[in-house]
Parts: sequence; C-alpha cells; structure tokens
Amino acid sequence: MSVSPRYAVLGAGNIGSAVIGGMLKSGIAVPEQITATVRSREHADELAGQLNIRVLHGGNLSAVETADVVILAVKPAVMPKVLQEIRWALRDGRILISLAAAFPIALIEGLTGRRMPVFRAMPNIPCVVGAGATGIACNALATSEQKQFVEQIFSAIGVTCFVEEDLLHAVTALSGSGPAYIYMVIEALIAGGLKQGLSHEISTRLAEQTVLGAAKLVKDTGLHPAILRDQVITPGGVTISAIHELESHGLRSMLISAVETATEHSRTVTSKIVERTQISE
Repeated sequence: MSVSPRYAVLGAGNIGSAVIGGMLKSGIAVPEQITATVRSREHADELAGQLNIRVLHGGNLSAVETADVVILAVKPAVMPKVLQEIRWALRDGRILISLAAAFPIALIEGLTGRRMPVFRAMPNIPCVVGAGATGIACNALATSEQKQFVEQIFSAIGVTCFVEEDLLHAVTALSGSGPAYIYMVIEALIAGGLKQGLSHEISTRLAEQTVLGAAKLVKDTGLHPAILRDQVITPGGVTISAIHELESHGLRSMLISAVETATEHSRTVTSKIVERTQISE
C-alpha cells in the first residue's frame, strides 16, 4: 500500500459522501487523493464544491485507472454493469471495497476476474453524522495490514466490526435496517407525549435525547441493557407498569422477529442476485 494511496469512490451519494467526509475529517486522506463519481453534472459540481475533491460526471473507468483503493458505493442492481466497466483498469493487489447490500464477494471476484483483496462493508445511515455502525467482511486475499487499513476508513464514520461474510445478512438486518426500527420507537414516544399533553417540540426533544442517552449509557458503561433497565425500575412504580404493558404486547419478540425476518430476506435477495447475474469471460 502506498504511503499516500489514491481513492476512487464510485457513486458518491449519501453513504459514499459520508465515507469521503470521514476520511477527510480524520486525516486519513487529503482532497488531492480522492476522486469520486456521480450520475449528474449538477451533483458533481455541488459535491466538488462541498468537499474540495475531484468529482466526475460518470467516468468510473477514468477514476479507477489511477486509484489504489476503489470504493463501490453503488446500488446492487448496477453493480454488474459497473464492475464490467472498470475491470479492465483493476490491478491485482488493489483494494476493492463494496458497500452494495446482498452482493456477495464471490460474485465480485467472478465479475472482475482479478486476484485482489475484496471487502464488503455495510455502514448504516447514521454514518452521515459520524455515528454509523459498519460490519465488514473480506476474502482470503486480504492481509492483516489491509484489514486494519479498511477498518480505519470506516472507523472515521462510527464503530466497526469484522464478521464472516454470511453474517452480513444479520448485520444488514440489525444495524443496516435498525435505524428504521428506532425511528419508529422515537416516533411512538413523541406521539405518547403528545397524547398526554406535551407540545410537539418538547416531546421530540425529550424522546430523541432519551434514546440517545440510553444508547450512550449502554456503550459507556458496558453494562447489559437489562441491568440498566432494572436501575430505572422501582417497586410499584411508573416504569414497571409501563414495562408490563410493553411486554404484554410483545415488544421484544417483535424486534427479535424483525431482525430474523430481515436476515432471511437479505439471504433471499442475495440468491436472486446470484441467479440473474451472468459472468462473462
């Protein structure tokens, strides 16, 4: 790996832009090291102005030709087209990182036809505010040094963990889709406050800080959530009566089932992608 590696970020939408922003803010890279691609000229001009980097309207092949690290921040549906487009510029040993959900490493290897370290990373949407959670998997060609390098990239936008590739389905279901579950919880708490007479402003402020603070307490103390929950409960008090109501409606079971259902759906989506993708020599 070069001392000052060059990066190509293909498809710099919300997640791709967040990764670039994290690298720049943390000092992993300087603007001159990064080239990004987007689909529209207007977006290219806007992003170049925001991040002070080189942004191409299209031009995936051109961006990859001079890059040491290629980050594919494109949708799974266009992955085959993009990989076929850039494969001629890929070199053995170059790092390839895919952010496409449900698109397996073996398929990436087959479409590129190159012996190179391939990583799959699943950052979730809070990465745009530097509070993401990213699961990472890689193929057998990735070295320990390269793993540390890729981990450093995604640590700039939140927390990271390495898992076996098959477990990325669960990562997608838990942390990838998880923000949507929590948004529903926040929305419901706000509605509860409104029902009891609190203003929308106050309900929102209390609900968002309650969720943020509870998560921070779990992270900072390292205590099991059940222990922290019990610290809030007093015999015959308000909290235990509310918990009894939540348990009677199966809150925990619903969330467990949601993660399970989303995991199986991710597996199904991967199977369909593999079935319909043709690999040409």
